[in-house]
Amino acid sequence: MSESTKATELLGQIPKGEVRGLPPVHLWNPPFCGDIDMRIARDGSWYYLGTPITRPAMVRLFSTVLRRDGEGYFLVTPVEKVGIRVDDAPFVAVRLEVTGQGEAQQLRMITNVEDEVLVGGEHPLRVELDPQTGQPSPYVHVRANLEALVHRNVFYELVELAVPRLLDGESWLGVWSGGEFFPLGRATE
Repeated sequence: MSESTKATELLGQIPKGEVRGLPPVHLWNPPFCGDIDMRIARDGSWYYLGTPITRPAMVRLFSTVLRRDGEGYFLVTPVEKVGIRVDDAPFVAVRLEVTGQGEAQQLRMITNVEDEVLVGGEHPLRVELDPQTGQPSPYVHVRANLEALVHRNVFYELVELAVPRLLDGESWLGVWSGGEFFPLGRATE
């Protein structure tokens, strides 16, 4: 079976009534059918057989059946599970909406596949620093074991909103959302 046929059949296995919402991929336990040549780049672009998938509706559809088990990423339907490659995070937070101020502030992030999350306890924001360059990579939890890399422009917006706070005796800059403080980085003197 060709890779193209395999992807088409995978799309055909998604129950029709669930395309608009999120299918219950966490409940599906189909057999693993191997890896396919599909990759999600760090910038959120999807590729199949090395060619970009340019139809947003198709990317959105694939994203609804994406699941992470351990360190692996899979597209899952009720009858089939195939592995794909993800360069960093499977999604990118591309927009930020802010309401309120101070500790009452609410941050809503929208991803490249139109998922919306309210940053808070269920959807925490975290920042990893590259050990060699010191460059920050911010992430927000989207669903299950899936995160979105926060786009650089959105991260700059977060930095503009940052306020200082002492954590364990150290001064940090961070943002409030959902009644929680999320550190972005140590405050420099």
